[in-house]
Amino acid sequence: PSVFPDHRDSDLSYVTCGSLVKLLNTKHHVRLHSHDVKYGSGSGQQSVTGVDNADDANSYWQIRGKPERPCQRGVAIRCGQAIRITHMKTGRNLHTHHFSSPLSNNQEVSAFGENGEGDDLDVWTVQCDSDYWEREEAVRFKHVGTDVYLSVTGEQYNHPIRGQREIHGMRSANQHNWWRSMEGVFIQPSQDPVGHDEL
Repeated sequence: PSVFPDHRDSDLSYVTCGSLVKLLNTKHHVRLHSHDVKYGSGSGQQSVTGVDNADDANSYWQIRGKPERPCQRGVAIRCGQAIRITHMKTGRNLHTHHFSSPLSNNQEVSAFGENGEGDDLDVWTVQCDSDYWEREEAVRFKHVGTDVYLSVTGEQYNHPIRGQREIHGMRSANQHNWWRSMEGVFIQPSQDPVGHDEL
């Protein structure tokens, strides 16, 4: 029996708090990616790119709550909820700020912080049409601090990350900022004591 009989939250069709997912841009068919390579311009922070390769371990991100409002492990993420998207391998958060992105001159998106803790520019809201973020649904991520959408328009980097696409923030909601959760580990509500809900 479900631990939360009154919630649809434990339904397997939702993205849940604590889940590790790959995020696919549905227009450009690249997965959100980061790695320990710094931007040579702008903020000089860790770069965030889009990759074609579905198998890259550097494309896993963990869905977490806000610093002062953690979400409960395994509970479905609501549409409109504020979240952090933390890069699994490096522990840095998806971040954007008022620097120009290197290729398209949109807003730079970086990975920021240490061990999953950065600042208030690491917070995004999930924009979707139903009550909860459904796994099969394309959603948008809107940045709380600067009102841009996580986007790809197709510009490609050369050396040292040849062929990877620029990820940036755009002001308008359009076809370039739809994302869908793909491969991943979707955390279910656990029967652990509440003390284990650090995420």
